[in-house]
Amino acid sequence: MPRLAAFPKAWMDGLCVDGSLSLARWIEMGATLDIDGLEFYSGFLDLREPGGWSRYRRLAEDHGLDVPMLCCSPDFTHPDPEHRRRQVELEKGWIDMAAALGCRTCRVLSGQRRPELSRDEGLAYAADCIQECLPHATAAGITLVIENHYKDNYWEYPEFAQAMDVFCELVDRIDSPGFGVNYDPSNTLLAGEDPLELLRRVRHRVVSMHASDRFLAEGTLEDLRREESSVGYARRLQHGEIGTGLNDYDAIFAALAEVGFEGWISIEDGVEGLPQLKRSAEFLRAKIRQHWS
Repeated sequence: MPRLAAFPKAWMDGLCVDGSLSLARWIEMGATLDIDGLEFYSGFLDLREPGGWSRYRRLAEDHGLDVPMLCCSPDFTHPDPEHRRRQVELEKGWIDMAAALGCRTCRVLSGQRRPELSRDEGLAYAADCIQECLPHATAAGITLVIENHYKDNYWEYPEFAQAMDVFCELVDRIDSPGFGVNYDPSNTLLAGEDPLELLRRVRHRVVSMHASDRFLAEGTLEDLRREESSVGYARRLQHGEIGTGLNDYDAIFAALAEVGFEGWISIEDGVEGLPQLKRSAEFLRAKIRQHWS
């Protein structure tokens, strides 16, 4: 049966930018939820020093929580080969961080969809960089997972492999038991595509999942596209309480259960506070029991 974790989507600036929320406090918050683990992000301020990595692993474990995945955002599609080399080295360092935290998986991305980048160039750059990281991950006992992503909080451009066809082609280029998919149905909606169609195409490569529901506060997806080329998320994009948005979790979980998925499902929610995150956890826990009983 899949296990349930949470990612601090609503508290990223506090953990990564201004330090208004400590990682210790986030762990305490997570311990109040009906979950099994907490997903960490490589940019947490409290993880800057390697000497602290094992301490936060122990702190999570002391609260009865695993740290299943380290979320990282390498930018492998930059046209400068030296920049890409540095990104590979960063990802290797994050793999070491993931291992020290007791993670099973470490996320990679393709990189930013820069206007001057062709499809063939982006696919080649991203695939080559991921291949370079795989031996390091295998040696550390870590599986690399690529997410069908929308946009990192601190990027200027959206994800290069946001579109389903591009994402699937990139996944197909990397044939390794140490590499799989972190499936996020909401991000498929933002690409204007069908989450269930993407799941059909990658279902046997899915290692983990991000669970969220998305809303446009106003306007249309076309309006969203016009706001994408700025740092961070577009203003009109909102995460919402899981089970109340556009995703059909019965269909998604039925498809995952059918192929024997038993990985981690991590919640991305809480924009209205911890009570909302608790309700999302309760909804997902009930759906997991329903589909994997």
